[in-house]
This record gives sequence, structure tokens and C-alpha cells, in this order.
Amino acid sequence: MTTGDSLATGQRSLGDPSIDYPLWPPLTTGCPRTSTAEVAYPVEVDYAYDRVDPQLFDAATPSRPGLERWAPLLPPLHAPGLGEGRTPLIPLGPDVLLKDESRNPTWSHKDRLNRCTASAAVGAGAPGIVVSSSGNHGASAAAYAARAGLPCVVLASATMPGAVASFLHSYGALVLPVPEADRWPLMRQIVERTGFHAASNTTVTHTGHGFGPEGYKAIAYEILLDAGVPDAVFVPTGYGELLFGVWKGFAELRRLGLTDRVPQIYSCEPAAGGPLAAAVRTGRPATRVGTGPTDAYAISCEVGGYRGVVALRESAGRPLLVDDRQLRAAQAELAGQGIWVELSSAAGLAGLAALKEAEGFEGRAVCISTSSGFKDRGVGATPVTPLDASWSTVDGMLKAAGISV
Repeated sequence: MTTGDSLATGQRSLGDPSIDYPLWPPLTTGCPRTSTAEVAYPVEVDYAYDRVDPQLFDAATPSRPGLERWAPLLPPLHAPGLGEGRTPLIPLGPDVLLKDESRNPTWSHKDRLNRCTASAAVGAGAPGIVVSSSGNHGASAAAYAARAGLPCVVLASATMPGAVASFLHSYGALVLPVPEADRWPLMRQIVERTGFHAASNTTVTHTGHGFGPEGYKAIAYEILLDAGVPDAVFVPTGYGELLFGVWKGFAELRRLGLTDRVPQIYSCEPAAGGPLAAAVRTGRPATRVGTGPTDAYAISCEVGGYRGVVALRESAGRPLLVDDRQLRAAQAELAGQGIWVELSSAAGLAGLAALKEAEGFEGRAVCISTSSGFKDRGVGATPVTPLDASWSTVDGMLKAAGISV
């Protein structure tokens, strides 16, 4: 383990950066001093940047597996890894590169986040992990919980993709397919009654886990080593954690004097919703929007969070909205180059294409692709019967799974 390598010093409020907290316990419900009944402000992890060894970013430095390479700039890695990270940067054409996150252990970018959330659960002494997800996050959380020897409860939907269901059951997670409206209240109950560590959002607007997005910073570090700093990065965006992590990674590189600039960061959301685009348009820290039908289920969100606003503002970036037609065109373009991604994962390339068509874009761009085409709904799907979300039903299933309540 590399917990002693971490230079993390504490947690800082994004709502008011002058407010900081100790590193432990991890704050999983945002900043308690700045959050209100309408908006929850996330926290981020702060580091002793003046103690970072410059050789950390030397390409000749022997590389350790997984996120261990970047341990000084990550929260303590208490949980063992699975070799996450070091994904390829694939040329798609002149000045366009694809960062293919489907090469991670559970075929998605979420492995970077869940190495950090599982480490937080282990470091906090939690008896297990609970998540709300019907996609990449649930599959990844279950894998890293299993790797750490912790039970995992996943609140999912009856329409989860077949590949995700296979992952969850293979790792021994307790899968509770409950109606979406019941997930957050039920997750809070599970946390309160079992002491399980929440690796998903439980607040009115999105805060998520303070440690988790730190794992995404390594994407920026890897891009720097492989290709330098691009002019722009196009990021599939749901709650904005990946967006924030990529921005923060580049911002740290500038802070450490390894580059003199941060690329423009573009969020790429489904046009059927787009809470981050709505927040930027209205000048608010976070919003809730209605969502229409879209097959990009993995990034279709009603509620946004302040992290995304910070990433766009600080990088001079912009929100982009893409519809299913544009997503399918981008997905087909990638398939034509031998890269099969789920529809949501094509949002980065779709956003770049939309920007070029509407306004033109010149410069070197990196599009992030988040996961494999196996994660789309309908691929290997099997029927699942929804559960009654009453506590008596869930309580019985938790006890049957050996989870103390």
C-alpha cells in the first residue's frame, strides 16, 4: 500500500475556499457550513503542493501499477487497486485524440473514482459500501468493495444493462432494484442504520464523495505525459465529477510549474436534460431540470452540482448539449475506427463535432470516452422484477445477506 505517500492535508469547501476541514472523516454530504436547503456545496481534497517531488511527472520515472504512481497527489490509498488508469490516447484524425477509459478493470472511468471511495471507506473503518447506480458506478463500486473485502449494496433499476447486472452479481453485491424516486431516501436509511459508507450522492444538489473525483485527476496527468497539454478537452458529463477531476488535474500541473496553461474544458450533456448547462445559463451554482427521453442513460441527470460550474469557469470552458442523433453519429464514427463505446461515452466526440459545425473549432482536442459498448441497455439484457422499496422488505434482504442493521 502507498497510504504514507499521500500529501493530502485536509478537505476544503468549494462553496467558500477559506473553510477547511480535517482529512478524516471523509465528508460525504458536502460542506456543512455553506450548504443550504436549496444548494449543497461539495468539498475537495487539499495537498501540500510544496512537497511534491518534480520527478513524479518525469516520463522516465519507473511507473507503479494503477493509481499508485500518483499517490502523493491522491487521498491515502487504503484499499488495494486493480491496475486502474494508464489508458491509451488514440489518434482519431488531425489534432483529435481519444482517451479510452473503457480499458479500465470494469470497462469504465469510474474505477479511478472508486479506488478512492473504497479507500475512504477502509480508512474510515466502515463495514461496507452503498451506492445508487444502474451503470458504470455500481459495477465499479462493487468491484472495489470486493477487492477491499467489504460488502456492497447497490440500489439499481430494473432496466439496468445486462453487462452491469453481470458485474454486480459476480462480485457478490446485494442488488436492490427499486424505483428511482426511492433510491436516495433508502440510501440515507442504509447509511444511518448500518454505518455503510455512501459512495453516491445523498444531497439536494450533487456533492457526491469528496475523495472520489481526485482519482480523475490522473487522466490529466496521463494526457500530459503522452501528448502534452491540448487546447481543449471534451468530457461526457452527468453530475460533473469527471469534468471537475480533469480540470483540477490540469490546474495542479500549472500550479506545480509543469505547464503554463489549462486547456478549455467543455462539458457534453444530453440535450434532453442538461442541469450544468442550465446552471451556467442562469448564473446559478447548481440546478434541477426535467429530463426527456434519451438512450444516453449514464449521463442523463435531473440534478447538477457546483463542481461542474467551477471546472467550466476556471478553464474558460463552456457547456455543450448533444442529442441522441449526434451521439449515435459519434458512436458510429468511433466504431468505424474499431472502438466500441456506449452511447453516453460518445458525448465528448459528439460535443466536438457540434462545436465545429456551429462555430468552428481550431486546435488540438482530447475527447474522453468513458466506457465500453457492452454497458448500453439491451446488450445481453435479462428481465428484472422491481422490488417494493419499503424498509421492511429491504431490512429483510439486508439481514438475509448478513448485513447488521
